[in-house]
Amino acid sequence: MPLSRRLVVQAAACLAAPSLMASALAQKRAEPPLPNVGSAYSLAAVPLLGGGSFQPAQAEGKALVLYWWASWCPFCAQQSPEIQKLWESQRGRGLQMLTLSIDKKSEEAVAYLKKKGYTFPAAWVSPEVAKVFPKPEGLPVVVVRGKDGRVVQAEKGQLFPEDVEQLARWM
Repeated sequence: MPLSRRLVVQAAACLAAPSLMASALAQKRAEPPLPNVGSAYSLAAVPLLGGGSFQPAQAEGKALVLYWWASWCPFCAQQSPEIQKLWESQRGRGLQMLTLSIDKKSEEAVAYLKKKGYTFPAAWVSPEVAKVFPKPEGLPVVVVRGKDGRVVQAEKGQLFPEDVEQLARWM
């Protein structure tokens, strides 16, 4: 009996399923877990999308909010306006912020920031930046580095507006 095309495709899918699942699991494992509260969090210099760079010395003795986002992320679209409000209300009080776009191209992130009018410091997670600021699993992700250089809060998933506002308590 000759094999039908449908049977061949189904058989191939069954054979490929374990390798596809393994690939998906390997990709998931590539993202580190959220850093533990109390753990030291080192910083590195990274270029900012609007020009200039973020320098670790900027955050010495100050609270730093790290925020991973993407222009295509619906949860980030809800949270980013709140991050902007936090930036506007607290930067004069010494809050440091570094937002990290995981968009595939830096141009996508730049266009999104411009369209939305966001002014918070933003970097694009290029392969080089990913080595020094690996995105923890989840999106959006917020990690707050306290004045002592240790993680004081780490969250994955969308935060409510009042939760973003409460990030100022680490000042």
